[in-house]
Amino acid sequence: MKIYTKTGDKGMTSLIGGTRLSKAHVRIDAYGTVDELNSYIGLLRDQPVNEGRKELLKEIQDRLFTIGSHLASESDRSKRILPDLHDDDIFLLETEMDQIELSVPTLRAFVLPGGHQSVSFGHLARTVCRRAERGVIHLQQGEEVEEIVVRYLNRLSDYLFMLCRAMTYELGIEEVTWNPRVSSKK
Repeated sequence: MKIYTKTGDKGMTSLIGGTRLSKAHVRIDAYGTVDELNSYIGLLRDQPVNEGRKELLKEIQDRLFTIGSHLASESDRSKRILPDLHDDDIFLLETEMDQIELSVPTLRAFVLPGGHQSVSFGHLARTVCRRAERGVIHLQQGEEVEEIVVRYLNRLSDYLFMLCRAMTYELGIEEVTWNPRVSSKK
């Protein structure tokens, strides 16, 4: 099977079900951003500091493929054959965050991204996740999108923030907090 079809050469693509849309359509942008996020999760999975989290990160990647398949599907009929999200998927992220919170110092200020390459990759994933969430919400304003998709992406971005904190702590890196400059104007 050839990977190239040439059917997208004029800026159009097909949804699951056959409907053709512009590659600039909000639906395509939403699932494209979820795909980008999935790549960043793969990058995080490959970081040595996350060796003990590889299976969790792989499961998150699987859920992102599920979300992408739903966003790329046009009809209720085709969605019946797709994998689905469950409240347990969100609960897993919450449980992981609760565990991390027990192992890192209490957060008392905003944290600046960075400090180590692995942590920086995590913050990139977090911000792409937020962009994916915004894209899905934008799509949801005009088309039906399952509410659990938005909830999962919202919780995933929270998890990614906590993962960054965990990596920082485990790597022995100092967490750099934001200290806003006080205006000298009176």
